[in-house]
Amino acid sequence: MKILLTTFGSLGDLHPYMALGLALKKRGHTIGIATSPNYREKIEAEGLNFYPVRPDFDKFGPPSEWMHKAMHKRTGSEYVVKQMVLPHLTEAYVDLKRAAIGSDLIIGHPLIYALPIAADKLDLPWVSVMLQPITFFSAFDPPILPAAPYLSLFRGAGPKFHQWFYDAARKRTLSWMEPVQKLRTEVGLERTSLHPLFEGQYSPLLNLAVFSSVIGEKQPDWPDNSVITGFLYYDKAEVNQELDAQLSEFLDAGPPPIVFTLGSAAVNNPGQFYDESARAAKKLGKRAVLLTGKGSAAGVKTPLPEGVRAFEYAPYSQLFPRAAAIVHQGGIGTTAQALRAGKPQLIMPFSHDQPDNANRITKMGVGQVLTRETFSANRAASRLKTLLQPDRYVSRAAEVGALIRSESGEQRACDAIESVLR
Repeated sequence: MKILLTTFGSLGDLHPYMALGLALKKRGHTIGIATSPNYREKIEAEGLNFYPVRPDFDKFGPPSEWMHKAMHKRTGSEYVVKQMVLPHLTEAYVDLKRAAIGSDLIIGHPLIYALPIAADKLDLPWVSVMLQPITFFSAFDPPILPAAPYLSLFRGAGPKFHQWFYDAARKRTLSWMEPVQKLRTEVGLERTSLHPLFEGQYSPLLNLAVFSSVIGEKQPDWPDNSVITGFLYYDKAEVNQELDAQLSEFLDAGPPPIVFTLGSAAVNNPGQFYDESARAAKKLGKRAVLLTGKGSAAGVKTPLPEGVRAFEYAPYSQLFPRAAAIVHQGGIGTTAQALRAGKPQLIMPFSHDQPDNANRITKMGVGQVLTRETFSANRAASRLKTLLQPDRYVSRAAEVGALIRSESGEQRACDAIESVLR
């Protein structure tokens, strides 16, 4: 079959789709990925067909100029939806519709609001993909919402209260989605009664939850056609990439280091994270690796303490298993790799799904949390000292890691997709 995958966002939003695309390609399907033009080279290098879908991130200027808005603790998600995605909805629809012609199935990301419109217009089936538990807005498993931090005080209030809150949020955000309704009428479709931020993001055929049930179990108010597959893994900057030779040499030269990273998005707005992290490693007397982001060493002061090294990028799947602990921003891709590696985690969340992911990691007993406001060398060193005790967090993280590694997210996702195709 000819299958088109479409996504928008950072590498954490792209990589699961690349993992799924490569797995489907192995089963003999023809795979294309429709996404921002700046990912063309990466996708085509893996032998997958590429289709550009606007907007290109270059439209927004240097990441240092807009990333602080996109990663704002309270308003980051609203900024992404209202300022980055919806203003380019018509362009995205035109591009996606062109890419989807001749496809048998479209598989897409919740932020691709043009997907249901293009699928309806072309009379094509489509499948939705949820990358993290927060996207289900479950009243039975209420997430931590950055835009409503006070809601965490009512987590024990019961499903009826949380359902009331979501109903209020639907009404408040309904005006945001007017561009979606306008586009539907412009292309000859009826307005939809489904809210694109809530029930409208789910496919009527299949809703893939591409994370582990260890971090989020299926709830009674999820769509009935939801399938938890397990995480989908891909983390290469380049095809057949190996660890940097100098990094490999550093890892071989001593005990496992603490890895400090901010993923692929938050790394553009690091603040004092790397400076405080280097100082924390020095206080602990531990070796450390700082992953500073490709093409940038922002926030890294030199010279670094002895035993602390900075590198632009490393495949997490190769680095994390050789770490003592991992300090990161809590994005679902980084969190998944840290869980699979079986290492304790210290999370400094920014926005979006990150606070909720961090809360779930804490409840699982494999990590702790420090806010951006409280992250300092002293506090990080204190938390890491606790996390590195072998009889608690280390052993629990190893136990969870074994469970995660026993899952086969790509296989289960492909099975579910092929059942829809049949």
